[in-house]
Amino acid sequence: MPQQTWTVVDDYFDGLLVEEDAALTAATADTLAAGLPAHQVAPNQGKLLHLLARIRGARTILEIGTLGGYSTIWLARALPEGGRLVTLEADERCADVSTANIARAGLTDVVDIRRGKAADLLPGLADGEPFDLVFIDADKPSNPVYLEWALKLTRPGSIIIGDNVVRDGAVVDGDSTDPRVQGVRRFTELIAEHPRLSATALQTVGSKGYDGFVMALVTS
Repeated sequence: MPQQTWTVVDDYFDGLLVEEDAALTAATADTLAAGLPAHQVAPNQGKLLHLLARIRGARTILEIGTLGGYSTIWLARALPEGGRLVTLEADERCADVSTANIARAGLTDVVDIRRGKAADLLPGLADGEPFDLVFIDADKPSNPVYLEWALKLTRPGSIIIGDNVVRDGAVVDGDSTDPRVQGVRRFTELIAEHPRLSATALQTVGSKGYDGFVMALVTS
């Protein structure tokens, strides 16, 4: 009953507040058709990312984990003229599907898809302009590494968002043998300890089940 209720409520608000066009619905369909993991953000979560980027006035966005490009499209559409988004994807199938989806959305000139392991690609971004927003949605055991690089690649006022941190509530289990849970726990602990970050975490329920995200502001 709870999952059914969460999904119906999501559908209600999405119908009123979230406008998915053909490019977004096709991105979802192509992601599923390609057999990619059903891990993309829900429509209302995509809209939230879009609004956060606009509220921040982001001109540069870094996404770690592209999947089929659904969240990429939401974020890229928040950019002003001349803005850019760099997204990192290790899986070649995901990179191929996202490339097609981003092209269909007319965002090829805005989005730079880089293929390979994020830990290997992130050092190559160090000489560029700092990012105003970083969205971390990739392999959870590597989240501490991604946070370290996010701090190097941002500036005061930047936002860092880590997705899927609740893990159906497993995040509270310090004895968990799941490396994804331990990666999320260490990621959150590092955020809490870092003097340059002010953060919070929110639990979410909806069509994607029970999870949540961490959001941190780079303060100095």
